[in-house]
Amino acid sequence: IAPNFLDVVSYIIKTDGLYQGSYPNMCADRYIIAQEVAKIAKKEKTNVIAHGSTAMGNDQVRFDVAFMAIAPEIEVLTPIREMGGNREKEQEYLKEKGFEVENIHKRYSINQNILGVTYSGSEIDRVEEPDESIYLWTKVTEKKPKYLKITFKEGIPVALNGQKLNGVEMMKELNRIAGGYGFGRGFYTGDCVIGIKGHIVFEAPGVLTLIKAHTALRQLVLTKAQQSLGQTVSEQFTDLLYIGKFFEPAIKDLKAFIDSQQKLVTGTVTLKLDLHEIQPVAIESDFSLINAKIATYAQGCSWTAKEAEGFIKLYGLQNKIAASLQKKFFQKGE
Repeated sequence: IAPNFLDVVSYIIKTDGLYQGSYPNMCADRYIIAQEVAKIAKKEKTNVIAHGSTAMGNDQVRFDVAFMAIAPEIEVLTPIREMGGNREKEQEYLKEKGFEVENIHKRYSINQNILGVTYSGSEIDRVEEPDESIYLWTKVTEKKPKYLKITFKEGIPVALNGQKLNGVEMMKELNRIAGGYGFGRGFYTGDCVIGIKGHIVFEAPGVLTLIKAHTALRQLVLTKAQQSLGQTVSEQFTDLLYIGKFFEPAIKDLKAFIDSQQKLVTGTVTLKLDLHEIQPVAIESDFSLINAKIATYAQGCSWTAKEAEGFIKLYGLQNKIAASLQKKFFQKGE
């Protein structure tokens, strides 16, 4: 039922999908993990599987609901949840069984995949700034400004600086380059699936770079109405992806709109990398809605002054009528 992880990631990019405006759904790999575990269970001819989510987090929902959709006949065991989900007890249990736990994992819960790294625990759970030493991908190694060119085809990044790369190669390279400028850190406090607020720190230099570039290209080639409707679809898709509902039938419907909308999101974006910052500085596209023959913003246009005055008169007419009525109403003190 589920595509591969990079196909899921492609929709995060095509929708500029940041959950509640901040988090790039790095947790989307849970659906792929669930699918692969279900495949192994079928191969091994067992109807029982287990996962290690605690009772407190979002992943227990993502895994359990995914298994309900893709393998409803399978029984799901959750030993860590049954233990109460206490990290210290987990560590004690592992130690008793002869497994050492790294020092950093004694303080933090760390998740990592090709999109980035998330951290929780200790001072992060208290919504305090973590120590600089925790960061794995965004240590500053570059300070001299640099330019990158990312080429998109139908909303998908296909080349970096003119070199065609597949999804894995593209993400790894951007994680390395953008991370070297200290770009891609995030501090996110948001609404969890289970009804509480959660706070995490994350690093996602590659996907955030792609979203920056994609946003700039999208703004150039899509109409205002397309972007407005696209924002609504993005919020719906991003929310479902976060809350464990990737196998909800509405996802297929949303994907159909997204794919249609992205047909002309094709072109090349030039990004300027600087310390802790990346900005799109130039865009090239055959589908640009900026047409110098019709008008250039605040410089010249193909219509007359009288035509502009007539438009403004009609455009503001309803406001004029409403303001006049309100003035009379409030003057009476009613």
